[in-house]
Amino acid sequence: MLDELLGRAELKARIEELEEEKHHLERRAEAEEERRAEAVKERQEAEAEVNRLEDRITELEDRVDRLGGDEEADVDYRGTEDLFGERLDEVLARLDSFATGPEGAFSAVVGDDVPATVADAFGDRSALVRRAAPCLCLTDDAGLVSVALDAPTPPNEFAAWDDRFRIERSWFVPEEPVRVALVRSDLFALGVYDGESVTLVDEVESDVMNAHSKGGFSQARFERRRDEQVDNHLDRATEALDAHEGVADGLVVLGERTVLGDFRERADRVATVDASGDPEDALREAVREFWTTRLYRL
Repeated sequence: MLDELLGRAELKARIEELEEEKHHLERRAEAEEERRAEAVKERQEAEAEVNRLEDRITELEDRVDRLGGDEEADVDYRGTEDLFGERLDEVLARLDSFATGPEGAFSAVVGDDVPATVADAFGDRSALVRRAAPCLCLTDDAGLVSVALDAPTPPNEFAAWDDRFRIERSWFVPEEPVRVALVRSDLFALGVYDGESVTLVDEVESDVMNAHSKGGFSQARFERRRDEQVDNHLDRATEALDAHEGVADGLVVLGERTVLGDFRERADRVATVDASGDPEDALREAVREFWTTRLYRL
């Protein structure tokens, strides 16, 4: 009664209406933010699929270019094998021990193009060299040996006949300890690889928002905040590299394609690898992937 006399009843009713309207708008805002977060997730998944398809298209186009026609399609490898550790040492030792008469052993490192000297040495098998390129290819004048190897750290291109194959272990395994870094957008692992084992030196892990985070952010804010988190993580990784610069000569950086660009100028070599798990296991996996040599029997 008193509320009605003072006009407060009407005000209280209006407050209740406004509170209900506010709650309704809050629910709409929450639903909109969730929709936007889901849209970010779907867009990122779509971009990842596009990148995968582009890589696949490039791979298939490259295979078409290398095949070059029906004549090349008629030949195929006698076999392939991945070499690492003791098996790699065994195969390299066999090739190194192979001896011929003067100019009976042919060795060449080829890139995208197969020069005429290599085509002449391998004949109709040169199509297989082209498919394996870039690679080190070896053969002899009696046709006893005919192989190609995708050396992880090959020298500049060359082609020469000699009485032995020109092959150096350093093209396949580091002769001196080398720093190896694995870089992902949320993980960094630095170690030393001596050609046999990997020793973890430092690691950096960061909390980075992923495609599944909803968090109530708008799309632009989500991307901006994630980019800032990745940048901060890469800054920490760079600081770790600087802190351990003297532990070994040379630097090989492996990891995600999207973050490798930050390290190209300071690394001797960079390469994309697909290594997962905790820092130490992921680093070992990355080292094995990079320093595994594919043998092609031509």
